[in-house]
Amino acid sequence: MKNTPLSPAPVAVRNLNMRYHHKPVLTDVSFEIPAGKTVAIVGPNGAGKSTLLKGMMGLLPLMEGEVRFFGEPLAQKRLVTAYVPQREEVDWDFPIDVMDVVLMGRHGQLRLWQRPSREDIAIAEQALKDLHMWEFRDRQISQLSGGQQQRVFLARALAQQASLYLMDEPFAGVDVATEKAIIELFKQLKAQGKTIVCVHHDLNTVGEYFDWILFVNARLVAAGPVKEVLTQENLHKTYGGRLSLLNELTEAMYRSRLNQAHEHD
Repeated sequence: MKNTPLSPAPVAVRNLNMRYHHKPVLTDVSFEIPAGKTVAIVGPNGAGKSTLLKGMMGLLPLMEGEVRFFGEPLAQKRLVTAYVPQREEVDWDFPIDVMDVVLMGRHGQLRLWQRPSREDIAIAEQALKDLHMWEFRDRQISQLSGGQQQRVFLARALAQQASLYLMDEPFAGVDVATEKAIIELFKQLKAQGKTIVCVHHDLNTVGEYFDWILFVNARLVAAGPVKEVLTQENLHKTYGGRLSLLNELTEAMYRSRLNQAHEHD
């Protein structure tokens, strides 16, 4: 019998190089992410984490390299690849209500002249309910809190019914209710076999929220499962002297999170 070939990885990056204002930002980055994982991209400020995500999505140009989604260029996989930008990059003063924002997640399924169907509307409604934003469906986005705005954009991505979700710091600056909603969303998507890749800034929660890590600091330092890659050696390689910011309390929290990751494996 012939072996059945494995499905292409949700994300495969080969020899990626990027510059910003003629200065190298990322050099020779290569990795593959297996399906069904929650993945954190971590590193110090200015390490190129968001740049990497934008380069993968074609929002910033690559100098060199190749990115494949499920074995193909992004143009062929846009319907199954959802992107959530940083909240600061969105024009929240644009006059549009919550429901219309979430329905944007369905536009890729429609032809230019088509209006959202009852099914599209039902999917958008469910996404709002899943993110606990149903009661705000008629509210203008400018009238929402920062955490609520973040949940609306997550609902838009959820309505797309993608297989891969790329998120740029979804936990940054959110309230406790939104953080809980995002964690619930992660669990829901993972149970469905979806893949989630996030730029993440909080080392204390990496072992709890994610099961894979990419350590990035102008290059790829390490990549792999939390239980194998979240080590003091890789932390020092990535953060260097800035790791001194991890005081004794943070160290204790780090070890607690790491133990939880081992227990849940």
